[in-house]
Amino acid sequence: MSVQGEGQAIGGRAMASMTGQLLVATPSLKDPNFDRTVVLLVAHEPGGALGVVLNRATEVPVADVLGAWGSLAGEPAVLFEGGPVQPESAICLARMRTPVRRVKGFHQVSGAVGTVDLSVDPERLGEAISGIRVFAGYSGWSPGQLEAEIESGSWFVLDALPGDAFVDRPDDLWPMVLRRQGGMMAAVAHFPPDVALN
Repeated sequence: MSVQGEGQAIGGRAMASMTGQLLVATPSLKDPNFDRTVVLLVAHEPGGALGVVLNRATEVPVADVLGAWGSLAGEPAVLFEGGPVQPESAICLARMRTPVRRVKGFHQVSGAVGTVDLSVDPERLGEAISGIRVFAGYSGWSPGQLEAEIESGSWFVLDALPGDAFVDRPDDLWPMVLRRQGGMMAAVAHFPPDVALN
């Protein structure tokens, strides 16, 4: 786990910021909002955590909602359901083409991936960005809530790859991330959605 920022207590020990990490739902997580989801944490601070679900595409084209931003959206160029909180709001993730330098409207999350201010003119960012993904809503946790969910076995915390947020087959992301871990974690990728049907 990469260490970014100040730690916070979990189970009596300090936990480093998980900003930029993936939360991968375990088969035991039965909340329908998060069943078989992969969440990128864009912020994890003492005040709580915020992330976006990477593998819940809608059928609404980005261009229909955000006009010129649609030309920067990678395939599938649709809005994604970022989570159950404030579905009328939008969070935009972008991947920079070059090492991150100061680019107005871009806030680094991890490496070349960060959030983009949608009020900025997309033409000003076009050459610096290799692609965007727009999320309607987000996933949020109050202080200590996410840490408790991790301790209870609801989430695997795994390293993100720069392309995870921008895969062209988002439905395959959950098993893909688990398989690349190897060992027992890879076996979880084959866990049936409903054990009763097995």
